[in-house]
Amino acid sequence: MKHLPLLFLLLLTPFFAPAQILNDPAAQQTVTKVLDNAYNYEFTEAGTYLRQLQARYPQSPVVPVLRALILYWQHLPISESRTMTNQYVQQVDAAIKGVEKLIEKDENDPEAIFLGLTAHGYMAMKHNFDNESLKAVGESRKAYVYMKDGFKLMDKNVEFYFSTGLYNYYVERYPIDHPVVKPFMVFFKDGDIGLGLRQMETAAKRALFTRPEANLYLAHIYVKHETNFPKAVEHLDYLVDHYPKNPIFLLRYVEALLLAGRYPEADSALKRLKTMQHKLLPAAINTFEGMLAEKAEKNDAEAARFYQASLKQPVNIAFTQEEHGLAYAGLARIAARANNPTQAKAYYKKTLDITEYKFLIREAKAYR
Repeated sequence: MKHLPLLFLLLLTPFFAPAQILNDPAAQQTVTKVLDNAYNYEFTEAGTYLRQLQARYPQSPVVPVLRALILYWQHLPISESRTMTNQYVQQVDAAIKGVEKLIEKDENDPEAIFLGLTAHGYMAMKHNFDNESLKAVGESRKAYVYMKDGFKLMDKNVEFYFSTGLYNYYVERYPIDHPVVKPFMVFFKDGDIGLGLRQMETAAKRALFTRPEANLYLAHIYVKHETNFPKAVEHLDYLVDHYPKNPIFLLRYVEALLLAGRYPEADSALKRLKTMQHKLLPAAINTFEGMLAEKAEKNDAEAARFYQASLKQPVNIAFTQEEHGLAYAGLARIAARANNPTQAKAYYKKTLDITEYKFLIREAKAYR
């Protein structure tokens, strides 16, 4: 989740169920099954339930939105496949056109607000992964229109606690980390970091459709910005318990356990992670093995071997580049203990070139 445009960070949201489906218990249950299976990497089952939903609501933009969600998780990172990216764009385009038809009938239609926010957020994500910053910002601006309507609906629909909380947090946090954007923030409604966290916590506990994403984003925030590793573990506990087949959730869980100093649990979770197959895992697994060797076993030689192995593996900027930052920081600590300050400084410089984790930035800058 690195290098995302501000508006994208504020507006990237998971699927929101449209109002008419929220009033249809059978359809609501079907949507839940689609989401649960997609997050748990059971894509065949997710597709089966999606076809049931399409038969019941053939004209609803919810169908292409969910299909885009399935494509996103099934082919993560989707930006590495042009074929899958094109299919994803087709589904998001179909959703946007469906939303526009709903808006023509009623600009206050909650279904249009839900799905307009989601579809434009998904398109912004695609443009961001393709380094099309101007297009990403353009889509994000369109989503912001729907988000402002969502502020008013939060008390009526708990699903909006996530998007509202995400906005309140990042509209304040982002200028702190990137002062150059402060002059442009006058165009945005003021936020509140503490309130944003509380609102996302509400979604993480009470929401139905946005609960997985709320837990994932909170875990990310608690690691990257807040340096509250126990809270990150708490939210990832929920995800790995409910979606044990999702390798990305388990990857984040192992990382959080290691950072929290819960090494026996991390070792056990890492063993599970090593049984999974995913292109994003090799670098992370080596970094985690290195952290265990360094922190739990106090074996610097073994740790260095794993860290170096991690650095030879490719990473994805959006998902696993921080694992290289952790590896460089580990090598820096090992060099410092070996009384090699020149090498330690060189490794910490590489850490700073990569990481956006606040605790790693502080560690690297503090070394003299």
